[in-house]
Amino acid sequence: MRKTFGTGSVWEQTLGYSRAVQVDNTLFISATAASGENGIVGDDFYSQTRFILEKLGSVLEDAGFSYEDVVQSKLYLTDISKWEDAGRAHGEVFGEIRPTLSLVHVLPFLDPKMLVEIELVAQKSA
Repeated sequence: MRKTFGTGSVWEQTLGYSRAVQVDNTLFISATAASGENGIVGDDFYSQTRFILEKLGSVLEDAGFSYEDVVQSKLYLTDISKWEDAGRAHGEVFGEIRPTLSLVHVLPFLDPKMLVEIELVAQKSA
């Protein structure tokens, strides 16, 4: 079974991707930035990470998953020296769940106000 999920983002249509794709009991969520209705939300690594994780919580819920189902998390940071700020926000959500984690230092995103993107993989027990 393959099912796609979208958020209505202009980027999804323009670039031809889905916010999330479920294959059987696994949900793959595309890298997501702190973009809201009025642009980028937050101006630091902690607040953008918190906003993204809240946004991803909705994506998980819409697909019938939860944070507890997350098995892999990847944080893409434009300034790796700010890993503790992003990590603190990540730990507030995943501290007890403890998925695998990658911290990746990247060049600036398309919008220079974007500081963080997060990509998740969630899996339900069979």
